[in-house]
Formats: sequence, C-alpha cells, structure tokens
Amino acid sequence: MTAPSTAQDIDAFLREQSNKDLLRFITCGSVDDGKSTLIGRLLYDSKLIFEDQLDALESDSKKVGTVEDGIDFALLVDGLQAEREQGITIDVAYRFFTTDNRKFIVVDAPGHEQYTRNMATGASHVDAAVILIDARKGVLTQTKRHTFISHLVGIKQVILAINKMDLVSYSGIQFEAIKEDYLAFAKQVGINTVIPIPLSALKGDNVLTRSATMGWYDGPTLQEALETLPAGGDLDALPMRFPVQWVNRPNLDFRGFSGTLASGTLSVGEKVMVMPSGKTSTVKGIHGQTGERTDALSGEAITITLEDEIDVSRGDVIAAAETPTQITDQFAAHLIWMTEQALLPGRQYLLKTGTATVNATVTEIKHAVNVNTLEHLSAKQLDLNAVAFCNLSLDRAIAYDPYKDNSVTGSFILIDRFSNQTIGAGMIDFGLRRATNLVWQDLDIDKAERARMKGQNAGVVWFTGLSGAGKSTVANLVEKRLHSLGKHTYILDGDNVRHGLNRDLGFTDADRVENIRRVGETAKLFVDAGMIVLVSFISPFRSERRMVRDMLEDGEFYEIFVDASLDVCETRDPKGLYAKARDGQIKNFTGIDSPYEPPERPDLHLNTADLAPEQAAEKVIEMLQQNRLI
Repeated sequence: MTAPSTAQDIDAFLREQSNKDLLRFITCGSVDDGKSTLIGRLLYDSKLIFEDQLDALESDSKKVGTVEDGIDFALLVDGLQAEREQGITIDVAYRFFTTDNRKFIVVDAPGHEQYTRNMATGASHVDAAVILIDARKGVLTQTKRHTFISHLVGIKQVILAINKMDLVSYSGIQFEAIKEDYLAFAKQVGINTVIPIPLSALKGDNVLTRSATMGWYDGPTLQEALETLPAGGDLDALPMRFPVQWVNRPNLDFRGFSGTLASGTLSVGEKVMVMPSGKTSTVKGIHGQTGERTDALSGEAITITLEDEIDVSRGDVIAAAETPTQITDQFAAHLIWMTEQALLPGRQYLLKTGTATVNATVTEIKHAVNVNTLEHLSAKQLDLNAVAFCNLSLDRAIAYDPYKDNSVTGSFILIDRFSNQTIGAGMIDFGLRRATNLVWQDLDIDKAERARMKGQNAGVVWFTGLSGAGKSTVANLVEKRLHSLGKHTYILDGDNVRHGLNRDLGFTDADRVENIRRVGETAKLFVDAGMIVLVSFISPFRSERRMVRDMLEDGEFYEIFVDASLDVCETRDPKGLYAKARDGQIKNFTGIDSPYEPPERPDLHLNTADLAPEQAAEKVIEMLQQNRLI
C-alpha cells in the first residue's frame, strides 16, 4: 500500500478504508508454533510499520530477538517484558492491519496451556481462526484444545497454517500428513471449513506472496485466504436484545434505561418485552451521544425510555415483544474452567451474563471432554483448562438465548466470590424444563409464627474448626443451657449426619462441598420450623460457610470459630484420628493433607486452648442474648 501524500489523497484514502469490510480472526496453536512471528510478518509486509518502529524492531531483534540474523517479527506483537524474555506470548494482543481489499483485526492468543483462558476469551469475539502447527511437530494436544474451544465459541472457519516449512525442507509429504491428521480431528469436532496452507512466517513463504520453493502447492496464500473468508454474522439481523446496564434517573421527569444494544435494531414505537418479568411496553424515545434519534443499531450505546411506568432494573433484558428471550433458573452449558483451584459441584459462584449477576452452582458435571480423542469422561471436579458439559442452578431466573442463536445473551462467566477473579466461561445450550414447572407452595403458618409460639427467634449457630478443637463439646453445652431456658433446639453434628443423610459422601473436596450444602439446606428447614439449630462441622471451606449464610436471612446465621492450633488438637485427638492420618491410614484429613480455611470475620472467636468448655459455652450464650436470638 502506498501512503497518501496530499489532503485530497488522504480524504480519498479514508473513504476507501471506511468502505472496506472487517474480518476479525485469532491466531492460536501450541507454544512456539510461530503465531507472533506470523502476525509480525503480516504487519511488516503490509507496510504498516513506521520508520521509528522499524528502527526499534531492528535494535530489539539484536538484543532480545530469537532470530540469529535479521528481524524477529514476533517482537512487533510480544509487548510484555516477560514475553520478550521467554520468547512466548502470555497475554492476548490485538493488532490492526489492512490490505487493498479488506480490513483486519487479528488476535494473537497465547499458546501455553497455562494461558488457555486468554485464548478462549479472544476466540469469543472473532469470525475465523488461524491455527498454526509447527511442521516439525505436527498436531499437538494444545492444537486440538484450541480447535475444540474455537468450535465451542462458534468459530466455523479455520485456516490451518502449517508453519516453519523451511525447517522440513519444504516437504510436501510432511505437509500432506499433517493436513490429513488435522482434517480428521476437525471433522470429529464439527468444523467443516478448513483451508490448509504451507508457509514460513519467518521467510515469508505463502504469507502475502506465493512461495517459489513450494511449487507443489497450488492453493491460496494466507492473505488471499483471509481476504475471501466470509466476514462475521450480522448482529443487526438477530432478534433485538438490550441488556439494561443502568437505570438513568437524573431528575423526576426522566426515567431511562442505558446500555449497549447487543443485537438487532430498535426503533421508536416498537413494542418490547422486559425479561425475565415478561412485562410489555412501547419504546417512547431513543437517546444517543448526539441526542434524540428514531432508531439504533447493534453495538450502539443508547438510553431508551418507555411509554409505561414498569419495573426495569439492571440485569434485565429488554427484548423484541414478538421474539422474546427464554427465561430459566437452571440450564445445561459447555464450560471452560480457567483456574488452578478446581471447580467443585455444589460450591457457589457468581455468574455474570450480560449485565445480570446471580449466584450459581454447578449441580452436575454431565461429562468432561478429552480434547485429544473427544471422548466423554466422568468427572467429579474440573481442573485448569478442563472443558465439560454441566448443569447449573441459579438463585433466580435470568433471560437468555441458546449460545448458537445469540452469543451475547447465551454466554456467561463464573466469578470467584472471594477473589472476584473470572474462573470459568460458558456457553448456554438449553434450559432445563424441570426449572419451570416447580412453584413454591405458600403455607398459612410461616417461620415467624412458628418461632413466636416457641418464644424465641430462629437461627443457625454454626461451629467451625479443626477436629479436636472442641466444637461438639461446646455445642452440646450450649444446647443444655438453652434447654434449661426453655428454648427449642437441635444439634446437627458432623459425625452423626454422616451416619444417615450424608453416608454416601467421602472426604474429597467435592464431597465436602456437597456435605455442607446438604447440611445447610437441612439447617434452613429447621430455621423455617422456628428452631435454634446448632451445627457442629469442620466445614473447612469459607465458600461453603458463606453459601449457608446466604441461604438465610440477616440475623439468622452466626459463625463461631472454635479455634485451637493443630498441635493442641493432635494432643487431644479424642478419636485417635490424627495418629491414623499421620500414619497414612486416613486420606484427606483436614489439617494434615486437606486444607482448613479459618473464618476471616467470625461472629464469635473462641480460643479453646485458653478457655474451658463451660466458659466458651457461656460466651456463645452471651452473644445470642446480645443479638436477641434468645
């Protein structure tokens, strides 16, 4: 491309650029397959590098480059210091370039398995994938993982770039073998459009210009393939979806709803439906950056007003009345797990879809996927980079579309409730019908009436701590004291419950989570009966103790940290369990080979190394009196 020189040339150039369509694509594959080098080559050969950038590139290539002689094109993309030092891509990099026929946004995804989450994020916003393979290594596990994830997030077009052909003497036999291996896997996955291209990103063979060293290849160059791939789907053609981000109320005379139009088009006078409530109204006005307007297109940030005063909140989706979203509080979804801390069914996470955030639990892992063979595997938990098909349950209904119909309203992320980090990404497949046919049965006698009849307030007193800390001893003394005061109580003790309700559960992290979930639901039923329930469980994880607290109303859950050091607990060892755990006879024993997460802000902290059981019990009674539970 020749740079414009005059004002008239610049105007013509800008008009020409604005009329070009845009293709977004991602480059992915295994570590050191040459993704960053390929993008650097595209930028360099497209003459989109300024002279000062070129000077810096030549200088950096001598200092930190991995190429013996000449330019290391990867340095154009690998901007992080850690990337340059290691010669790998860590973060997702976005670059723009243009040819005479089309504009491009290219996403350079990291190849290392540890950063698969970054690749999945980048792949969710593109039209096609360029999957690189080192011609010396062939199809690797990470190649297959990236291909499978690309398919999951809806990518239907793949350019198979078999790179570093210069290092295998430009062998057509090697190219054909790798091509056939990959095509067989892609067919299994469900990707039907694959364009295989032999190339050398370093030398420039078949990147922008046809290679003189591979006369046996008669297909397109990479540039030609990119210029002919269909661009992404038209969001304007999808049903209208407007996730409400903010209720805009600057004064008493204006009440609007702000957000970005995710898909479809919107016009004044159009009939809409607010989901999940199902209330309908008509669009009264549309306000954009330049003022009032009559319509809006997908991707535009707008504020709309409605003719009727109906309840609309952040997280709701305003949809076309004729084609509303679906609603559910349970659904099946493909899930990519993105953190080293395992996903455990029953553990509560935050789920964010669009502008809505709800509490969510994976109720069942239907199967995990072996990315090498696509075999469905049974799994009790998901580890880093695992891909699985799961059932999820939410604490309230959300508006959604299946991901295949609308990637915006069909996608979600899972967030850790304590660290606030994104730990998973999912694509909704379908809602579970059983979620829609269950209706809470209202009863005439409620919790408050049952508690009033007993002369008390209902609540849960949750004793947590290591085995041997004194939880059951203190809980038993507290119940005796409450009984003498005429209060109605019940103790749920960890060992006792495992003889019945939870006898099918072991002591893995996944079973411990389910153990506490069941006990929490049971304790909630006792509270509904107007009782004071004393729960004595190790309950090692903060997440599950928080989950039980959230099940109950304010003032109904009191966390008591029965604190004794591991040395003290081992010295007591009333049941001989620590000795067996040290001897290897008991696996997954809390404090020995399974972690305990002490409460950060308990309602009461009892140091039982310094307090006699009777003193500890009296402190619990005092706390309950101060909080007017008794």
